[in-house]
Amino acid sequence: MQSIVLEPVATVVGGRMETTDDDWNAEKAVIRLDASRFAQEAVAGLEAFSHLEVVFHFHLVDPSSITTTARHPRGNTGWPKVGIFAQRGRNRPNLLGVSRCRLLAVDGLDLQVSGLDAVDGTPVLDVKPYLAEFGPQGETVQPEWATELMRDYY
Repeated sequence: MQSIVLEPVATVVGGRMETTDDDWNAEKAVIRLDASRFAQEAVAGLEAFSHLEVVFHFHLVDPSSITTTARHPRGNTGWPKVGIFAQRGRNRPNLLGVSRCRLLAVDGLDLQVSGLDAVDGTPVLDVKPYLAEFGPQGETVQPEWATELMRDYY
């Protein structure tokens, strides 16, 4: 397999200092783009969008806790064991997180957001505007345990 090297485009500033699982909608943070690599032109037109998709690195995860097998989500034995690719846990093989959040304002290279489920200091690998057409086409289906898990997440 080919190796991939990525350089963060931004860093999360503010918001939560520690990872906890629920109530992310209450969080406000800034995605601060790297001014040594980007000019204001890089975000031209972004303010016209209500939401962003953010790809980031789970930088606080201990590499020894990465899993490639099945486990109970959040350690809840009331939920079935499911493989790492059937859940969105942070102990993933490549430590990649993907979040959709509300864009509150664009201030220079600072993107003010709410509902980003990443903590202060998180390296951001990419930022994209959310377009409804990239959302799921047709009906979506998920198991009851996933709905239960996400009940208080946002």
